Amino acid sequence: MEPLHWMVQNGTAVTEFILLGLSSDPEVQLILFGLFLLCYLVAVGGNTLILLITALDSRLHNPMYFFLGNLSVVDIGFTSSTVPKMLISYLSQDKRISLAGCFSQMYFFISFGGVECLLLGVMAYDRYAAICHPLHYGVFMNPKTCVWLAASAWILGLTNSGVHSGMMSLLSFCRDNVIRHFFLTSHPFQLFCSDIQANQIATFVVGGGVIMCSFLVTLVSYVYIVLAIVRIRTKEGHLKAFSTCASHLTVVNIYFGTIIFTYIHPNSTYSQEQDRIFSVLYEILTPMLNPIIYSLRNKDVQGALWKAMGRA
Repeated sequence: MEPLHWMVQNGTAVTEFILLGLSSDPEVQLILFGLFLLCYLVAVGGNTLILLITALDSRLHNPMYFFLGNLSVVDIGFTSSTVPKMLISYLSQDKRISLAGCFSQMYFFISFGGVECLLLGVMAYDRYAAICHPLHYGVFMNPKTCVWLAASAWILGLTNSGVHSGMMSLLSFCRDNVIRHFFLTSHPFQLFCSDIQANQIATFVVGGGVIMCSFLVTLVSYVYIVLAIVRIRTKEGHLKAFSTCASHLTVVNIYFGTIIFTYIHPNSTYSQEQDRIFSVLYEILTPMLNPIIYSLRNKDVQGALWKAMGRA
């Protein structure tokens, strides 16, 4: 079978890329390998543990932990879309990646990133329903609604990625096949000599729409949550209400802080060095921190974990 190729403007074909990663220094690469391997193992192990706990403990069979389970699946896929290849490259010093592999990385990276963004918005709505409408929470977040919300997040996230990847595959590649990153980013427009205006518009409208839609749902939900907490008269009531959304709020701040700072900026301020640094934050550190945050700040998860350890 003929390998996939990307046509360059002069008529030659590109069948593979060279991913330079974060450093070309072998000693630095060894340090990065150990650091990123540790982060990756913590991310996969922590999110797998969250999945097992929420599945095995009947006390956690409710909407909040159903969405948390989906978030854990997304985090595992998100970090696994690029980190294993980067670790292998650091060990083998073989920085080549096929065109199919490069596009697969980009597709799954954007897919899981989009799904996570939308899930955080759904989880914010869930916290709004729990705090602002506690007596009708079961009606707001019935099993059918929960499945529909989660499925919508997955479908929209995958569709968003399909639009970006599909449009990018139509561009003509006009430079060398060296990418100064550890994966093909979602906006490597400096690599192409085709007219990229349509791609930039799609990135802004479709990708920006996903981010801003989730952000606005989250923002509005927390405005109502704050107003509801303010109306609670006792300090204990304030703390109890806030504790139910503290973990989610922390994760939201980390996620949207890095994503918006990375992607919502003028082209004139774009920096490859900045892009690489923030890619590490949301590609490696965020999936690692999410299960830690939910474990440390959530008494239900802590209780289920101690219960499981006691059985063992």
